[in-house]
Amino acid sequence: MTACSLTAALSRTSIPAYRDSPQYTDGTFRNPVPQPAEGLTKLLRITWNMLLHKPADASPAVAPPVVALTPALLEAAPDRSLFRLGHSSVLLKLRGGFWITDPVFSERASPVQWLGPRRFHAPPIALEDLPPLRGVLLSHDHYDHLDRATITALASKADVFLAPLGVGDRLVAWGVDPARVRQFDWWQGTRIDGVQFTATPAQHFSGRTLSDRNETLWASWVIVDDGDAGSGGLRLFFSGDSGYFDGFREIGRRFGPFDLTLLETGAYDPQWPYVHMQPEQTVQAHLDLGGRWLLPIHNGTFDLAMHPWTEPFERVAALAAQRGVALTTPRMGERIDLASPAAGSPWWRDAQTARGD
Repeated sequence: MTACSLTAALSRTSIPAYRDSPQYTDGTFRNPVPQPAEGLTKLLRITWNMLLHKPADASPAVAPPVVALTPALLEAAPDRSLFRLGHSSVLLKLRGGFWITDPVFSERASPVQWLGPRRFHAPPIALEDLPPLRGVLLSHDHYDHLDRATITALASKADVFLAPLGVGDRLVAWGVDPARVRQFDWWQGTRIDGVQFTATPAQHFSGRTLSDRNETLWASWVIVDDGDAGSGGLRLFFSGDSGYFDGFREIGRRFGPFDLTLLETGAYDPQWPYVHMQPEQTVQAHLDLGGRWLLPIHNGTFDLAMHPWTEPFERVAALAAQRGVALTTPRMGERIDLASPAAGSPWWRDAQTARGD
């Protein structure tokens, strides 16, 4: 669907409902704190630097280590397991059902598969080998988080798709059964199989073309399993993409403390400070949320910035040690016990050593 046809579809269906959203003004969604306007000149300068001045160490010399997953292994995994699949995609096993966040299985995070950021590593499991999914959790519509080919493949494999306002309309336009799609504004959510999912604020933007900026909402997610007689409660926070903002403290006040925060730590740059966090801000956001363990995501899979590909891991690890934050850094495909995470190892250094640095 083109940007124009999407706009037409939204005009026919969802835009009247969007007008009730405090985030929706004059035809687009807005951040709580407006960011400075960025003109075409800055966009072209960033693009020029990304294309022609990319440092060699922005990509690993060899593919990062990946722990292969199989359907049998996933089926046998205990409840409250997490498997990191790459970038911001994680597979959660909660109450016997599988949930996946921002699934991207394509070779490139791009509107075309012959150009754009290419994966450093293969997914730990093939898309067709994923188990039936209880649900898909989406944060926003950028290509490195909303992959049309993956969504199309999951359209009949996932029971439900939970998305911010407008993102669900994209799914329906791509052929997902509307009965499987649920859309939410910030602070709205739903309870499924004893697990509460709540869309919460983020400081970011949306759009898949130059003409549809901010026509859909972006969000972070709070996931709460209150537990039962056999287990205690579990609270998770998934950031999606976000710059640092006061909203983390408010989310922590309303829903914290969290057993585990999955916070973006990668693809940052001084040129875009309002939409992605520096590692120092990631650690502060974790503390604002009242997090117990921190899992840095949005790194290790795609080359989306100018920094060395290992820098997000090294910086956040050093900062976490300085501030007494428990950090977990699983390899892609490695299981985390959500009830008792382990620190993990600095696996990213293996690929860097192969480069000879």
